[in-house]
Amino acid sequence: MVRHGRLPRRGVGGSIAALIGIVLAVVLASTASVAAVAVWRLGGTISSRSVDIKTGSTVRPPALGPITQPVNILLVGSDSGGGNAAYGRRGETLNDVTILIHISPESRSATAISIPRDLWVPQAACTRSDGSRVGASGPRKFNEALYRGGLPCVAQVVAAFTGLPVDYAALIEFDGVVEMSNALGGVTVCLASPIKDPAAGLNLPAGDNTLQGSTALAFLRTRKGLAAGSDLARISNQQVFLSAMMRQVKSSTTLTDPVKLYNLATTAARRMTLSRELASPTTMVSIALALKDIPLDRISFIQYPNSPAMVGATSVTLPLPKLAAPLISAVRNDQAVVAGSAGQAQVDSTPAPPSPAASATAAPSGSPAPTASGPPGAVQLPTGVTGQSAADQTCSRGSRG
Repeated sequence: MVRHGRLPRRGVGGSIAALIGIVLAVVLASTASVAAVAVWRLGGTISSRSVDIKTGSTVRPPALGPITQPVNILLVGSDSGGGNAAYGRRGETLNDVTILIHISPESRSATAISIPRDLWVPQAACTRSDGSRVGASGPRKFNEALYRGGLPCVAQVVAAFTGLPVDYAALIEFDGVVEMSNALGGVTVCLASPIKDPAAGLNLPAGDNTLQGSTALAFLRTRKGLAAGSDLARISNQQVFLSAMMRQVKSSTTLTDPVKLYNLATTAARRMTLSRELASPTTMVSIALALKDIPLDRISFIQYPNSPAMVGATSVTLPLPKLAAPLISAVRNDQAVVAGSAGQAQVDSTPAPPSPAASATAAPSGSPAPTASGPPGAVQLPTGVTGQSAADQTCSRGSRG
């Protein structure tokens, strides 16, 4: 069993992988010809870092133009530090970020499901990129999949756990978020109360804060700076960042600035390990062309439903599959979703009264129902399923909130 006690600064939460996934979309999509040229020039770098995730996916995007069928992209953030001594002695390599993003061209929607690192579940047998096998395991923390067998095992464990196929996968380290936030020129987030975390070197006042570089990384990693102080609160805090970034990128000149686009593509190529299925400029551009026109209110960040628990002396989170059923069903049926409630670290910046119609049609834990207040055709998730859309202008709640 992996020894977790040696990792005092573990985890980058849901940040790095989701950031990379979004950048894959915005960087490659806007001015398609410029972006395609940039990525083609980086093709050798991307291919040299690719691995076979052994999922047997048959999904293949068209040679030109946007994808025409739904795809699932797994985004993994490693806690190893990538060999950078500045992050200290990291110990084991764990997938402290595990996010499965479903993109549906048919419903013009995208759903990013964050799987908590401490989710306590059995892990399926898997095959490493070199073809060697890893046996099935009894219950253990979800973030041990990377330690057991690299990116391929994370992909196969996610597919077995969710029942959803994994078509593509990407893995990055801590420095990726630092360089990506610099390439974006920072991301402005709203803080409902100050966030102070001396251990992370973070001291942010209430109000709007533009975050980039090491400050952005510290914000995305902090737990002690949040009121709840948990990894689950950290996930919802990161959703505030990611939704702000999506709004900022779509409203700024990033999508029409060839220099910014090339800088982002360069950073992504240097800081990612991609599955062989994804390590193609044509594939990335095709996926991006499908994602770039999805409305903000149809891009959702959702945390897999869970409940904190103790197993002996170990703090874990237990999955709630019945509560997750409407979410998994909606993804399988290519439907947009609306989170049932905000996460632990989120507060609304512009609160709106609840819709009577939405309240009257609230979905029970086992059966999704169309929402009266969300985008057309979207599924209203149960109250216990937390998250937000990229259109939701939320603020982070600090430890003094």
